[in-house]
This record gives sequence, structure tokens and C-alpha cells, in this order.
Amino acid sequence: MKASDNTSHTPSGCLICGAPLVYTRQMEPVECVLCHGHFLSNARCENGHYICDSCHEKDALQVIYSFCLHTKQKNPVSILQELIRFPQIHMHGPEHHVMVGMALLTAYKNSGGELDLKKALVEMNSRGSSVPGGACGFWGACGAGISTGMFISIVTGSTPLGKENFGLSHKMTASALGAIGEI
Repeated sequence: MKASDNTSHTPSGCLICGAPLVYTRQMEPVECVLCHGHFLSNARCENGHYICDSCHEKDALQVIYSFCLHTKQKNPVSILQELIRFPQIHMHGPEHHVMVGMALLTAYKNSGGELDLKKALVEMNSRGSSVPGGACGFWGACGAGISTGMFISIVTGSTPLGKENFGLSHKMTASALGAIGEI
């Protein structure tokens, strides 16, 4: 299928065949080539291959969790720079919705923050994995930026009824999304 007025191509290719990825404006029924689950999606490659978010990020999330649990690095940027070198981490993928928050949690803990890192990483995985792939373009809010607010929420114990910590989480997300918007 060729791109038309309703589709656009991304600069990276299909994980199955390397063909360009295509995003459509409307959701379409697709089948994941790995788990054979059926989904509605607006992403696939030109040859029709589709990989669901769970299959796409599975190996990446294991690498991110393990790395964050064992690194002693205190700089979240350095942690992210190390993580993106792993072949399981893709340029475009929902793993970024978890990875940024996990890097921040790890740096916070390694810098002396009081935190049960294992528990926090599991919580970050749960929250970040709920942001679907493509949110950056279709929701107007990048999942990686949203995960910075999740980090603050986890560290401060924020809830929907929180007061100061609720505001801090939103300010962090707003700041991250503002920076992303400038790129």
C-alpha cells in the first residue's frame, strides 16, 4: 500500500521486513504478526506488518528494568544514553513511555532519594505501558514526556486527590512536553 493523502511515513522501518512504516488517519483492524492478536491501529508497514505495543516493547522493557536495577549512575541522561545503545530499544516505540520515567527513578534512587527501586520500576512499567504507541502524534502528548510526570507522581505518592504533589506532577509533564515541542 502506498502513502496517500491519509497516510505519512516515518524515518524508521518495519521490524519484520524493513519497509517504511505508515500511519493512517483512521484506525483500521490489524493482526499482530507476533502474537496474532487483533487490534485497531493506525500504524503498520507498507507491506501490512503490524506489531502490537506489548510485543514491540517486551524485550526492551526487560532490558530497561534490568539495567536500571543494577546501574549505579546518578545522571538520568547518562542512563538514557546507555539504554538507547541496546539493540532491543527502538528509535520509535512505546518503550520510551517507560524508559524515561525509569531512568529518572533510578537516578533519583542512586543520588540518595528514598525509594524502593524495584517497586517503583514495576509501577513505572505499569503506568508507562498504558500510554499507547503513537500518542506523541495522535494525542499531542509524547509518552516519554508524560512519564516524567509519572516519575514525580511515584516519588511523591501523588493521587488524583493530592494537593502539592498533584501540581508538581503536572508541572513536570508540562515542562517536559514544552521541551519536546521545541525539538
